[in-house]
Amino acid sequence: MIVYEATKEEFLSDVFDDKLVTNICKNYNDKIGKINEREVRSWDNSMQYMYRVLSDREIPKDAGIAIEFKIPNTSKRIDFLISGSDKNDRSSVVIVELKQWEKVEKIDSKEAIVKTFINKGIRETTHPSYQAWSYASLIKDYNENAQKEDINLYPCTYLHNYLNQGTDDPLTDSIYEYYIKEAPVFIKGDSGKLRDFIKKYIKYGDSKEILYTIDKGRIRPSKSLQDSLNSMLQGNREFMMIDNQKVVYETALHLANEALRTNTKQVLVVEGGPGTGKSVLAVNLLVEATNRSLVAQYVTKNAAPRNVYATKLKQNFRKGHIDNLFKGSGSYVNAPSGEFDVLIVDEAHRLNEKSGLFNNLGENQIKEIINASKLSVFFIDEHQRVTLKDIGSTDTILKFSKELDAQVTNMKLDSQFRCNGSDGYISWLDDVLQIRETANSNYIGMNYDFRIYRNPNELRKQIEDLNKVNNKARIVAGYCWDWVKEGKAKTEFHDIEIPEYQFGMSWNLNNSDTWAIDEDSINEIGCIHTCQGLEFDYVGVIIGNDLVCRDGVVLTDHSKRAKTDTSLRGLKKMLKQNSEEAEKLADEIIRNTYRTLMTRGQKGCFIYCIDKQLENYFFKRLKHMQMNYKENEFFKSSLVAEEKATYKHQ
Repeated sequence: MIVYEATKEEFLSDVFDDKLVTNICKNYNDKIGKINEREVRSWDNSMQYMYRVLSDREIPKDAGIAIEFKIPNTSKRIDFLISGSDKNDRSSVVIVELKQWEKVEKIDSKEAIVKTFINKGIRETTHPSYQAWSYASLIKDYNENAQKEDINLYPCTYLHNYLNQGTDDPLTDSIYEYYIKEAPVFIKGDSGKLRDFIKKYIKYGDSKEILYTIDKGRIRPSKSLQDSLNSMLQGNREFMMIDNQKVVYETALHLANEALRTNTKQVLVVEGGPGTGKSVLAVNLLVEATNRSLVAQYVTKNAAPRNVYATKLKQNFRKGHIDNLFKGSGSYVNAPSGEFDVLIVDEAHRLNEKSGLFNNLGENQIKEIINASKLSVFFIDEHQRVTLKDIGSTDTILKFSKELDAQVTNMKLDSQFRCNGSDGYISWLDDVLQIRETANSNYIGMNYDFRIYRNPNELRKQIEDLNKVNNKARIVAGYCWDWVKEGKAKTEFHDIEIPEYQFGMSWNLNNSDTWAIDEDSINEIGCIHTCQGLEFDYVGVIIGNDLVCRDGVVLTDHSKRAKTDTSLRGLKKMLKQNSEEAEKLADEIIRNTYRTLMTRGQKGCFIYCIDKQLENYFFKRLKHMQMNYKENEFFKSSLVAEEKATYKHQ
């Protein structure tokens, strides 16, 4: 997706006539959503500099210009692209990452990281050459046309406000040499050098054809962690870390060194919503820490991800090795202080207070993990706490860190990878579920397929069809139906029945641990406990009567939860002690559950609501929504035509 596209001649004219920023803002609002005033000012400033650079007759006037190009499968956008061909007629795109920076500080202890003034403060961020290089690499990885058409990408970065600081300039220090070679740095006074760089690769214009080729290119399926795990543990880099992902990764490795060097306990708390790359980062850290001969383990409370990973790895690794790398959160009850160099806790919001089968062992899992490690890394999203036993919170981590004299570092992840890179969808969902008000009340983003089905059988049929492609589509449901078919054959009994549609399916039978990858799982329905921490291409969600809508207000009803659901066990006692607090907590858990279920799909989420008023509420929200879904993979647009018509006529 491109916010603004033009030829060089049109771009220069738009800048000269003061029309460029107006055009960008209009397109941005149409394609992405609300615009940030700071971005408008930066465009106005930076484009004046690009106007000067491109005002050269040797740069063809019909060269293509694109501004704000969205990188496939992420929420990131490239500032400026120039397309054409070189002297040998090879298709070329020059990528220019523009920065307003005036100063930077180098950081010796972290690869490709610098400090600079961002958002009213001095912050760590990736070196601009690393950023430009990583963005170019992602286009190559995910855009099929960029590969098939042999389109050559040449990244660089232009810091037009940055003054040369002499022989010891931190921006061009030798520690950044590798990435500067991959993506050269141009600063204030380098407009001529940037021109020469562009002219080296853009000899002939293409009237934007190459930009169109990339923009219309089919997006390769994004990798899933469970499928890439084997290769990662063998030392291969499967995921490109961008922006604050890279900063978190380097910070964690730095803290591990600090913990060993200074003999101090270190705690890193990393907050991030669905699809921000928490699990990928956790595994990357596990691999790198192990490669550095550190004693490291990956920790989760939820058994489903661990068992899926173990199943994927068993062909190449011994069971003992797997079991030693991936551990449950109750494994550290009796661990001596500092026994492990690094403990990496994924889904830290799911941690419990007590451990053991009867929840009677230990004092607190968070305290035990901090105690057992020199560095503990907690990846957390408090909006994914889905049971009363989930006690993982930033405040609790800070409390026990202080008690154990551990130094705490707090960081956040915001780069969106799940939901086809649509952070707009995540914000829209939070707004729709009335978890929090967001600016995305009417915007879902590009290339994310969200549908509402009035008939659950139609939803099931669509998910089954999509699953035939690669076994990566699943149906899940809120826990509003009892899990009562123990010991019964699948064909004998249906846990989940919707009689008015003659719909019936069973909860997953005996394969909760590997339901996410078993081929027969398409015939069964999963719940929050079998899919949290995992991802699919497409997810179908049946919303039970624990989530309803009355007069435009989304309400929860914990009494509609199944008797066999343990996520609200203990609520009755809490209601007697403090009914207001108990009701608030149950409401939060139910909303969080559906938020989590509805963000398991990388490419699409389809829903069916038991409550018809809730169904109509979703349709009403869709009626005014800017939905720019473009079919780009696997199945034909005819499959979505009926649903688009449904949106249109609601």
